[in-house]
Amino acid sequence: MVTHTGTWVRATAAAVALLLLGPMTACGSDESGVPTINFYYAQEQNLQKVVDDCNAEAAGKYRISYQVLPRGADDQRVQMVRRLAAEDSGMDVLGLDITWTQEFASADWILEWTGANKSEAEQGTLAGPLESAEYEGKLYAAPKNTNVQLLWYRTDLVPQPPTTWDEMIQQALDLKQQGKPYQVITMGAQYEGLVVLYNTLVASAGGHILNDDGTKAVFDEGAVRGLEILQRFASAGVTHPSFTNTIEDDARLQFQNGEGAFQLNWPFVYPAMQEGAPDLAAKVRWARYPGVDSGTPSKVTIGGYNLAVSKYSKHPDLAFEAALCLRNAEHQKFSAINDGVPPTIESVYNDPEMTKAYPMKDEILAELRDAANRPLTPAYQNVSTVMSATLSPPASIEEEKTAKELRGSIQDALESKGVLP
Repeated sequence: MVTHTGTWVRATAAAVALLLLGPMTACGSDESGVPTINFYYAQEQNLQKVVDDCNAEAAGKYRISYQVLPRGADDQRVQMVRRLAAEDSGMDVLGLDITWTQEFASADWILEWTGANKSEAEQGTLAGPLESAEYEGKLYAAPKNTNVQLLWYRTDLVPQPPTTWDEMIQQALDLKQQGKPYQVITMGAQYEGLVVLYNTLVASAGGHILNDDGTKAVFDEGAVRGLEILQRFASAGVTHPSFTNTIEDDARLQFQNGEGAFQLNWPFVYPAMQEGAPDLAAKVRWARYPGVDSGTPSKVTIGGYNLAVSKYSKHPDLAFEAALCLRNAEHQKFSAINDGVPPTIESVYNDPEMTKAYPMKDEILAELRDAANRPLTPAYQNVSTVMSATLSPPASIEEEKTAKELRGSIQDALESKGVLP
C-alpha cells in the first residue's frame, strides 16, 4: 500500500459537511438479529477473506460488513469526517491513515483503547506504528499495517549500495560521466510524497520540525540541514527530468523503464518489477534508505493504517473485538503476503512464510525498529499542505530563508481554529 498522497480538501464548517453528507449505511442488526459491525476501510484486494475469517470466529456474536472507501486517501478522509461530523451511528471500525489518528482523537470522534483491548493492541507492536496511534499519552487506534521506503539499486551499475546521500549523489554523478544510467529516482511533486522525503532527511539528521508535544514549529539545526540536502540533491543533476512532477507510481515506471541506477520508493515496486520487467528485476537489489552521516543509520518515515472505533458506534465493545481480530498476527501475515502491506506486529516477520513474499523483510524490519513518524499533530493536514507548497520546487530552497518561512507558516497552521476539512 502506498503512503498517503493527494491534495487535502477543506470546508469551513461542520454545517457544510452536513449538507454534503451522502447516504448512510444502516446500523443495527441483520435479519437474524446478529449485530452488524460496519468496517470502513480502503480497498484491499483480499481483505474480505480476513473479514470472513473474523465472522466465522465470531460464531454469530456479530457480523463484520466491509464498506470499501474511495481509492484516494483524501477522499477516504473526507467521507469519514463528513459522517462523523453528523454523528453517524452507522460507522463502527474505521481504517485511518496514520496521519489522521491524532486529528480524529482531538475532535472526539474515536474512542480510547483501554484495559485488555489496549494491552492486546500494544502486545508485540512495533514502536513507530504504535506511536502514530497515540494522542496525548493515550491509545486511540490499533496499528493494522505499516510501510517504509527502501533504496532500490541496479547491481550491474552499483556493486555496493551507498549508505549516505553524499555517496549516492557522487555514485550517480560518476555513472553519468561514464554515460551509463545514473538517475536517482524518487518522488518530488508538490504533495505528501515530498513531505515524506523531507521528513526522512530531517529525522536522519537528528532534527525536529515540531517540538515533542506538537504545539510549536521549531525547525532546528537538523531540519535546516535536511533542507540543504534536499536542495543539493534536486540541483545536482542526478534526478529524473520530471522529478518535480513525480509521484510513487511515476517513480516506479521510470526506474522499471531502465532510466535510473537508484530508486527510493515503497516495497510495492518489487512485485510490480517482477511482473513488468523481469529482466531488470534480476539485476535489482535493495538496501536500507541512505542516511545523512556516515556510520549513522537513516530514520525512515513510515506509512500505514490504524484501526479506530467510532465514538458513535452502537456496538463499541463488539467493534473493539472485531478490530482486534482484523489486525491480529495471523491476519497481518495473510494481508502482508497477499496484499503487500507490511505487518505492525514484529513477530510476524519471523514467520517462514514471509520469506518468499518479503525477501527484503530484514531491511524493512531494521528500518521499522528505528523509524520516523511524520509530525504528530491534529493539524497535520494543514501542516502537510504548507510544507509541500513551501518545499516545491526543491531546487529553489534557500536553507535559512525557507526554514524561517516554514516556522511562521506552520506555527499559523498549528494555531488554526478547528481541523475539519
